[in-house]
Amino acid sequence: MDQEQLKALVGRAALDHVVPGSVVGVGTGSTVDHFIDALATMREHIAGAVSSSVRSSERLRAHGIAVLDPNQVGDIPVYIDGADEIDHMGCMIKGGGAALTREKIVADLAERFVCIADETKLVEVLGRYPLPVEVIPMAAARVARRFAEAFGGQALLREGVVTDNGNLLLDVRGLRITDPLAVETEINQWPGVVSVGIFARHRAAVCLLGTVQGIRVMRFER
Repeated sequence: MDQEQLKALVGRAALDHVVPGSVVGVGTGSTVDHFIDALATMREHIAGAVSSSVRSSERLRAHGIAVLDPNQVGDIPVYIDGADEIDHMGCMIKGGGAALTREKIVADLAERFVCIADETKLVEVLGRYPLPVEVIPMAAARVARRFAEAFGGQALLREGVVTDNGNLLLDVRGLRITDPLAVETEINQWPGVVSVGIFARHRAAVCLLGTVQGIRVMRFER
């Protein structure tokens, strides 16, 4: 079973976590694309979706699923999204698709975060994948220097990328994030940082991990 097949497998499995009649939080990325395609099979049984990106919104609408303004909905039961990395506590690195800020906004609306990923995304310690950080353009150089000073990380501008919010992205390499919540909290205080791609405060409640043996369900204590 190749990686695309694993993504499709977990995308379909995530349907079991959708609450009928509710609004569904929908993330961004190649694995989520498979989830959206699967969600279309039950579109008449949900009240719509809150989306974390223009890309996902377009795919949802193409399937006839209503995309709702987050400001017009209250709390939602579940947010389903992928991850670039996830550890054994449910903490994640996200933002490879440049949608980390909107992903955090939708995750904050949700009672539960269900992560869908293939087995290559499971790590012992976060940081092998470059950490995405959305920054206001005038702060990019200063934030990059702070990563070198505080963590010894090398922050590089993601060339040619502007987020859906009109900001820039830094990708930070050379990190070993042993305390994700503390690192997320510190970086969030730096002037010019819009959002950092560590999801510790909004960590997963469940991870549906696609493996060659099938779906591995990982549940994390809250």
